[in-house]
Amino acid sequence: MKKRILALIVAACAALAIPLSFAGCKGGGEVLRINEVTHSVFYAPMYLADALGYYEEEGFEVEFTNGGGADNTMAAVLSGSADVGFCGPEAALYIVIGGSTDSPKVFGQLTKRDGSFLVARTPEPDFEWSDLEGKEILAGRKGGVPAMTFEYVIEELGVNASLNYDVDFNYMTAAFESGIADYCTMFEPTASDYEAEGKGYIVASVGEQSGEIPYTCFAARQSYIDENPDKIEGLLRAVTKAIKFTMENDAATIAGYLTAYFDGTSEESLANSVQAYKDIDAWVTNMAMEESAFTRLQDVIENSGELERRVDFDELILTDAAQKVYEEVYS
Repeated sequence: MKKRILALIVAACAALAIPLSFAGCKGGGEVLRINEVTHSVFYAPMYLADALGYYEEEGFEVEFTNGGGADNTMAAVLSGSADVGFCGPEAALYIVIGGSTDSPKVFGQLTKRDGSFLVARTPEPDFEWSDLEGKEILAGRKGGVPAMTFEYVIEELGVNASLNYDVDFNYMTAAFESGIADYCTMFEPTASDYEAEGKGYIVASVGEQSGEIPYTCFAARQSYIDENPDKIEGLLRAVTKAIKFTMENDAATIAGYLTAYFDGTSEESLANSVQAYKDIDAWVTNMAMEESAFTRLQDVIENSGELERRVDFDELILTDAAQKVYEEVYS
């Protein structure tokens, strides 16, 4: 734990150069810099808020960068190269436990379950989780929510499998393609694209099996939140409106708005990805995290042996702005 926190601080001081940056709306207003843990249809409402002009309505434009892992995303927030981090709340939790000054606070939750899909090398139409017995799986970085959720699933089911933590998040698919491991977890649209190319086959949804957990959230330094309450509330309002749009429209309609954010991915593949996430009920309606969800998250982290101490809900989670926005949008 201490090594991870130290690594985050060192990385922040080095002001990481993080790949894959792209601008959102061009409203000519102020810019809100969001570093996302990875780029996925799993986060469709965040991109829809841009495509539908909701950020522009709030008086700012967004600039996304891809952290390629929650540790990198949180390092970007700590270094000031990003205003807001979008990743698993465990990254902010570790920093709070480490006693950092001006530590990040989680102020909004977007996804409520694991968004990865388990991909096999051969078709397995009758797949059962027990089929993983004795197999090797690429499931994410040690201490990250994807890996810990997967650990939780197989332990709950009593399956004895080997999880490979040695491959960085951004290189998992390439490692799997090179012959490493028997299975790999992938987010959409990567999983569907991989299957369409005949390289692997989706056999299960991790999130469907794991149940609800606060999986991907918005976090920022307390000082940034205090100094920019309008931007924080504006971000929450824009994304909440986009969530509502997602719930009220079909996958094909949503896919049409996402093509600009996923260069090289067909609209059909995007629609399939959106539908996959709709099918597992991936997104929250109210972005204010519930305390029971935070408790379950800590249960999962504790189960993995990664929790040095439990943190009180109010020590890390802010809900007032998200709750206010939810009541406005759904009134």
